[in-house]
Amino acid sequence: MNQAALRPLDGITVVSLEHAIAAPFCTRQLADLGARVIKVERPEGDFARRYDTRVDGLSSHFVWVNRSKESLALDLKSEAAREVMDRLLASADVFVQNLAPGAAARLGLSASELQARFPRLIVCDISGYGNDGPYRDRKAYDLLIQSEAGFVSVTGTPDEVVKAGASVADIAAGMYAYSNILSALLLRARTGKGSHIDVSMLEALTEWMGYPLYYSYEGAAPPPRMGASHSTIYPYGPFTASDGRVVMLGLQNEREWAAFCTHVMDDAALATDARFCTNAYRSDNRAQLAELINARLGALTGAQLRERLDRAQIANGDVNDMRDVWQHPQLAARGRWVDVDSPVGPLPALKPPGINDSFAYRMGPIPAVGEHTQAILQELGLVLGDDGGIA
Repeated sequence: MNQAALRPLDGITVVSLEHAIAAPFCTRQLADLGARVIKVERPEGDFARRYDTRVDGLSSHFVWVNRSKESLALDLKSEAAREVMDRLLASADVFVQNLAPGAAARLGLSASELQARFPRLIVCDISGYGNDGPYRDRKAYDLLIQSEAGFVSVTGTPDEVVKAGASVADIAAGMYAYSNILSALLLRARTGKGSHIDVSMLEALTEWMGYPLYYSYEGAAPPPRMGASHSTIYPYGPFTASDGRVVMLGLQNEREWAAFCTHVMDDAALATDARFCTNAYRSDNRAQLAELINARLGALTGAQLRERLDRAQIANGDVNDMRDVWQHPQLAARGRWVDVDSPVGPLPALKPPGINDSFAYRMGPIPAVGEHTQAILQELGLVLGDDGGIA
């Protein structure tokens, strides 16, 4: 691959008033594809910079979603900030913001105002609940949206609801903002006009809830919470081997069930047992079947169990912790980790999913607060005074 090959978004400029995760996650995807992303931060910086200090003093959240960006520190409430934003947006292609409800409008940066002045500009608002409706002005955080979208209600054990271990509402909103921006760029290439994109975290995560929603159609009971096991397919979930290794396995059809009984359970007759001969029966009688499976698998080490599952062509995987994922042999074999620069030196970063043989993803530095302020202002024909103001 030619490392200098043109990237899909080379020449596209994105200006983002962003903090936390949803908008920064969106704009990092754009930066990965070559877009110039100017991250406008408060003088004290995005508050996500201070979530923790786990990455050699930097925040784990911030390192994850802010590589390949330029940081412009700006007091948006100052008079000078309006001129800076006007000059930035006059030549920008995309404007992204996930400020508190109504904050962008108070700064004169609503979609209607911006599109009147910059008709080719693509404006993307990311919020908890969207730009209208009775929940419009409510603050929204990832856990709250996981709860509002019903995600938490179907995740966990029969006795306790559990949130996802990752920021799934933020990620969902960020990815839908990213894909909407890409489609808006394609549309602008045909029409010459920008778009206003209104992305709601609630709507993004509710889209992901399609299966449990339809399973509960017209008041039917929702899928039961089954921990790490599947709520309606069995056996499909974690099983513990004799050495304590937890192996995740999943059966999808009766052919796999027969192979599981023959090659893993050493009991071919079990496949036609009237209690377990269909998935519905296996799910209904899972307590009885779990007892049989655990008795057999408890005599095998994790390696032996996975060898039998592979021989039977039964899908399986290790239940890895974070240390295991850092060292995952498949990620290493495919060269998925590279170093990126940062204020504390080189840090490992995972390449974006999807290998494209036409270009290399941009894997640029993680910026310090305001690192590019002076250069950006000079580019705009402005000068930063000794008092911090703009001349």
